[in-house]
Amino acid sequence: MRIATRYLVRPMRLDDIPQVMEIEREAFPTMWPPTAYKRELQQNRLAQYLVVTELQRTGDEDEEPEPREAGPIGRFLDEIRQIFQNAESAHLPPPDQRPELLVGFVGVWMMPDEAHIVTIATRDTHRRNGIGEMLLISAIEMAQERGQELVTLEVRVSNDAAIRMYEKYGFNEVGRRKRYYSDNHEDAYILTVDGVLTQRFRQRFEALREAHAQRHGDFGLDA
Repeated sequence: MRIATRYLVRPMRLDDIPQVMEIEREAFPTMWPPTAYKRELQQNRLAQYLVVTELQRTGDEDEEPEPREAGPIGRFLDEIRQIFQNAESAHLPPPDQRPELLVGFVGVWMMPDEAHIVTIATRDTHRRNGIGEMLLISAIEMAQERGQELVTLEVRVSNDAAIRMYEKYGFNEVGRRKRYYSDNHEDAYILTVDGVLTQRFRQRFEALREAHAQRHGDFGLDA
């Protein structure tokens, strides 16, 4: 039995940037400056960004995330994060008081010969709700709509959960970028899925999309 629609996927707007930065601070040890997102939306014709907004809130999802590990380094990093957070999003009300809460986002560059997923992230409080997979589904659908046969991305070699999700959708390792991530110099796998326009892929993709909807509910689309 299907779960009711709880989320809406739509294009990112300029006024989404403060919330997108919140999500990015939670998901990634290093940050893009907010001006980069503004430039991506206004000047990069290759870039397509989507956000997921919550349609129906529940009490369980408003719980605070588990605290980070204590220690001098952890406290120092938290202080640095707080400085950036105060500078960029101090004007934001608490999540439960916002008229629209963004819970995830994905960015895709539509290159001449591929669709490259440049970033994908989910809010800490909404993980394990199928949002990351929802974003991946949406990114693949964008590639299909624009006639892109190949979808590529990079992922940390230690991110087993993400790698399993990508493999489920047909991504294969085709290379490795040494010391790709600046925070800890971790390597990245280069993953690709080819033939996303073929009937064979579309049939499997639709089955996976339907299975996701059965588990997590349909997600609305707003162009």
